[in-house]
Amino acid sequence: MSEQLAPTLCPPRVRHHDVIVVGAGQAGLAVSWHLTRRGIDHLLLERDTTAHEWRDGRWDNFTLVTPNWQCVLPGYAYDGPDPDGFMARDEVYRFVRGYADSFGAPVLEHAGVRAVTRAPRGGYDLETAAGSFHANQVVVATGGYHVPTVPRFAERLPASITQLHSAGYRSPAALPAGAVLVVGTGQSGAQIAEDLHLAGREVHLAVGNAPRVARFYRGRDCVAWLHDMGHYDVPIEDQPGGIGKRENTNHYVTGRDGGRDIDLRRFALEGMALYGRMTGLDPDGTARFDTSLERSLDAADAVADGIKNAIDGYIARAGIDAPMEPRYTPVWRPEHERTALDLRAAGISAVVWSVGFRTDYRWLRAGVFDGEGHPCHNRGVTTSPGLYFVGLPWLHTWGSGRFAAIARDAEYLAERIAAAATATVAA
Repeated sequence: MSEQLAPTLCPPRVRHHDVIVVGAGQAGLAVSWHLTRRGIDHLLLERDTTAHEWRDGRWDNFTLVTPNWQCVLPGYAYDGPDPDGFMARDEVYRFVRGYADSFGAPVLEHAGVRAVTRAPRGGYDLETAAGSFHANQVVVATGGYHVPTVPRFAERLPASITQLHSAGYRSPAALPAGAVLVVGTGQSGAQIAEDLHLAGREVHLAVGNAPRVARFYRGRDCVAWLHDMGHYDVPIEDQPGGIGKRENTNHYVTGRDGGRDIDLRRFALEGMALYGRMTGLDPDGTARFDTSLERSLDAADAVADGIKNAIDGYIARAGIDAPMEPRYTPVWRPEHERTALDLRAAGISAVVWSVGFRTDYRWLRAGVFDGEGHPCHNRGVTTSPGLYFVGLPWLHTWGSGRFAAIARDAEYLAERIAAAATATVAA
């Protein structure tokens, strides 16, 4: 039989590892570091290249919203000249790539996982772009933001108007000339609106219900105060609302130019047009909005003020000498709420949808998901033996979705993985 025909008649070669980690971003790499220290055989499978989301999935002027001193991974920490600053996109990419290189993380790139199933002989079978694998245990480190979402009525936009999701936004110059409508004010939407505004573009912004936080208060970054207060360490089950916190939108703020508040009211004074939540789009190209603008602005301010109240209380209890600071006073209020916008008449050339993502775990064939497709777990440990998640928002605490607590989450899972491996050997 010819050598060329033989592979079609023989079973594919299956490569085995004790542990396979799906995803080579900072969360997967943190788990890998712990497994490497314990001498546990493992492999990271990455559909693209290591840490590529930091380079390919952010806009040109992106910066972290958490200070550089919080960028701490197991055995590795930011050691640059600006610990209180905020790394830009490419700096974060180099930081995470440098982490992978620092311990020789065993990453197989361009090996996107197509299916993970329970193996009849135990463990898990994985089908990937790089072939077939088997692992005793699997860690899913693909994050929680997989598929960009847009409202169904987006299909009614006139063909002459460019539309893209925030995940595809790169810069003001990359959009056609004209006014831009940004829909949504989570972290991405608010920062993209600011990016366009600072570039001198005419911006129309549909404001959602995202909260905000002050960048600095009483002489320090609010993140520093909250860190000292242990706010990022409170388990989700001890938070008001419990696991419902996982559905919360992040507070908007920016690390740009050394860090500052994002004040949508100030933007309005400077010419940005604000609306309530976008509710629909008429066939003639008229966008519709509800009358939630003032309520949303007030609610965002109330959250920021509540955080300041908590900081004040901590300062008082701890007897800290910190400068006093006047509270924020709204600089603008809508005289009336506009509920319609003729996109053509307003010269809108582009719409940026910043309304979130949905999960997509169709490749993971395990009964560990709720009715909305979110994984069910306790600190990343699922009911399917040897299957774990890491790097999800609120996996265990508020810090879980950021650099701040990935080290802790990764260590916890590595301990569970090591214990399971030991039990298997003993059996």
